Parts: sequence; C-alpha cells; structure tokens
Amino acid sequence: MHDLTVIDPVTRIEGHAKITIALGDDGTPSETRFHVTEFRGFEEFCVGRPVWEMPSLTARTCGICPVSHLLASAKAGDAVMGVRIPPAGERLRRIANLGQIIQSHALSFFHLSAPDLLLGMDADPATRNVFGLMAAEPDLARKGIRLRSFGQSVIEAIAGRKVHAPGIVPGGIAHPMDAETRDLLIGGLDEAHGTVVAAIELFTGILDQFEREVDAFGRFPSLFMGLANPRGTWEHYDGTLSVVDHDGTVVARGVEASEYRTIVGEAGREDSYLKSPYFKPRVGDDDPPERGMYRVGPLARLNVCETMGTPEADAALAVYRERAGGVASSSFFYHYARLIEALAATERMAEHLAHPDLLDEKVRSEAASNFRHVVGVSEAPRGTLFHDYEVDEHGLLTSVNMIIATGQNNLAMNATVHQIAKEWIDGPEIPEGVLNRLEAGIRAFDPCLSCSTHAIGEMPMVVDLVGPDGATICRRQRD
Repeated sequence: MHDLTVIDPVTRIEGHAKITIALGDDGTPSETRFHVTEFRGFEEFCVGRPVWEMPSLTARTCGICPVSHLLASAKAGDAVMGVRIPPAGERLRRIANLGQIIQSHALSFFHLSAPDLLLGMDADPATRNVFGLMAAEPDLARKGIRLRSFGQSVIEAIAGRKVHAPGIVPGGIAHPMDAETRDLLIGGLDEAHGTVVAAIELFTGILDQFEREVDAFGRFPSLFMGLANPRGTWEHYDGTLSVVDHDGTVVARGVEASEYRTIVGEAGREDSYLKSPYFKPRVGDDDPPERGMYRVGPLARLNVCETMGTPEADAALAVYRERAGGVASSSFFYHYARLIEALAATERMAEHLAHPDLLDEKVRSEAASNFRHVVGVSEAPRGTLFHDYEVDEHGLLTSVNMIIATGQNNLAMNATVHQIAKEWIDGPEIPEGVLNRLEAGIRAFDPCLSCSTHAIGEMPMVVDLVGPDGATICRRQRD
C-alpha cells in the first residue's frame, strides 16, 4: 500500500476530474493517476438518428469547440454521400476552423493559463484568476477578450451562430458568403494579428523564468500524431494521419482517416471515464497501453509539420524549435505552440478571405446515402478528432464512436502529473503552489473533458495523498 494524495477538483479546465497521488515508503510519489469522474454517453443516444442530423447533434457535445464536431461530423456525412464538396464550401469550412482555433487558443492562453504565467504559480489563488489578471494587466486582458471575440465572429459569419451553429452541413456549407461579410472579417484581422504577435513576444520574454516547469511539465519521450499533407505544411482540416517519434523519426505517414483503426487502439480504465487511446503498432497483446503513448494538439501538429506555410508563423516556428531543442517534448510548450498556431491562423485566414472563389454561390454538394461505414476527421484546437459512423440503407446511425483529442492525451496527462508530483512533492503536505502546478500540468493540455466523456458541467478538482498504509493523509479540494 502507498500514501495517497487526491486533488479534487482540478480547476480552470473544462469538466470534472481529480488527481490521486500514492506515496511510497520513502515518502515520495510512487504512482499518480488523473481520473475523469463525469459521464454522459453521447455516442449511445446518437444511435438511430439520421446521419444528416449528426453535425447539429454532436456540436452539442461541447460549447467550447463545437466547430470541431461540426466539421468531423459533416465530413463523415460527405463520406456517406460519397461527394466532393465545392471549393468555396471547403474554403469556408477552413476559415471557420481557423476562427475556432483563434478563439479557443485565446481562451486557453489569456483566460486560463495567463494567470499562472503572469501572476505566478505561487500567487494567491484568490487573485490568480482572470479577474486578478484584469486588475494587474487590464490592457492584455482586454486584448485577449477581443481576440476571442474575433474568432467567434468568424464562426458566426460562416456557420450562422457562435456556438452550436447550423451552417456546417454534410456536403459543404449551408449558405455562401457575401462581400460585405468578407470585408467585415478582413477589417478585424489586423487587430487579431497584432494581439497574437504581442502575446508571442510576451511569452517568449518570460519563458526562461519557467525552466523548472519546462523540465517537469511532461518532458518525456512520446509519439506525436496529427494531420499532414504532401507539402509538409501545417494542416488543420484535411490530409492524412502522420505520427512522429520524440526524435523526429516518422513512424507512420499517409494513413487515411478511414484506416485510423490500423494505428489507434483504445483502452479502458476502471478508475476513469476517459478512454486511453494508444499507437497500436507499438503495443503487443501483453503490453500496457503506455507503450503506445502519443500526444495530439498544437504541440503534436508543430512536431508533425515541416513548415507552417506562412512567413511570420514560419519565423516563429524556427525560434520555437530552437528554444525547444528540435522536437518539443515538454507539455509546457503547448502554450507556445497555441500562439504560433493562432499566428498562422490569422495569416491563413487573410489568404482565404482574399481568394477569388470565396464568394462563389456553389458551396454544397447533395446526394443520397451511398456508403455504410465512414470516418470524418478534423483537427480540433486540442488535437485530432475522429467521428466513426456506421449507417443503414436509410442513413440512420447504427454505431457511433467519437475519439476525442483529450482522450488521446490521457496517457500523456497521467505521465505529466506524475512527473510534476515527483518533482515537487516530498512529504505528506501539498502546498498551494504545488497544488496549482499539478493543475497547471493538466491545463497545459487545455483538456475538454465534456467532449472526451461527453458530459456537462464545471471543472471541480480534488487531490488525495495516500500513505503506504492506504490511508488518506492529505486532501486538497477547490470549491
């Protein structure tokens, strides 16, 4: 038996979870687990619904990244029909996803993580929050709010609403874009771009203050998976699956979305509702899933790509890789990677909005149900998202499996909190600064637990510390 510490709830993340830390006989952490304690079972109540309703239904999985589910589900609908969507429709989908990346990354950096980064990991928790940030850095907080608002306005302009929008549909987009809307979006790009540039300068300026966190916040070898294209440029919407190792070695390339099961397996846990996907080629019948641990999301996408494909983001990527020592293996660099993706998103959006086919009125292809088993995949802000559907001859769902980015990071999140516990916990107490670092290690992944377990609610967090005799010797819990 081991001493056990539990952190319950983990705060400033979306959903419900706790952390359990077991102490060995020497008083140091011997085992650490991240438990997701919520459940809703979204896939089950989608069975029997028409595939055409799935974008609207699955968008309700989460209010933070509904566009991700809209896109993955709509792409599954494209595959059911067997159609190729019109160029203007694809371009509008891409712009909507770029808008989502901007708004989600702005929320993660400015609202959830900046209080730790700018006010300090050891600051008073009463003020170490977005309200404390607004008091200490009002201009920065205001810019973060406006940046997120811009991203949401992009989504609304294309898909009809900021949240759970109806305009991304199987076959393309429901309505074309007009010149007035395009010009309004172009008018907001300069401010958004300037805010991201300033945020990168701010983060790179303070990064050296967090050397210990960089070393202990999930700095370990793992695989990284994301969408890739033949040009090697950063991909956020289409392409094939690529997997690279921690030294940059490509271990899988060109895997079609429909064949994802050849490389992705799923393991269940008795103490968590969050599944643990793993890289199948590295896990034998008797091996634990940890042997196939991989990470997805901004960190992985920047490790998978060769170039961002835009001038300023490429320059930022070169500095990023120099500071990371090549392939970024520290989960602390998720913060940095989000900002570079947001920069690339503003540059890419400018290119799309200037394209001559953007205002084409043909934005949707239509057909009947032609294929029974389909997979839709897209890059959500938090990582690669799979929607795997089976339908009958009428297009009604007979089976649904959604593999969410947060779930794919589950093994890495567990490894991260264990590494942090080993670094900072030495004895039966958990000081506030250590508690916050355990939470911050999870926040680095920007997890969306309602997506990954399909449940709803705020994110409480409990940490339990359990001794060698099995008794709980310390519990830290936030209201």
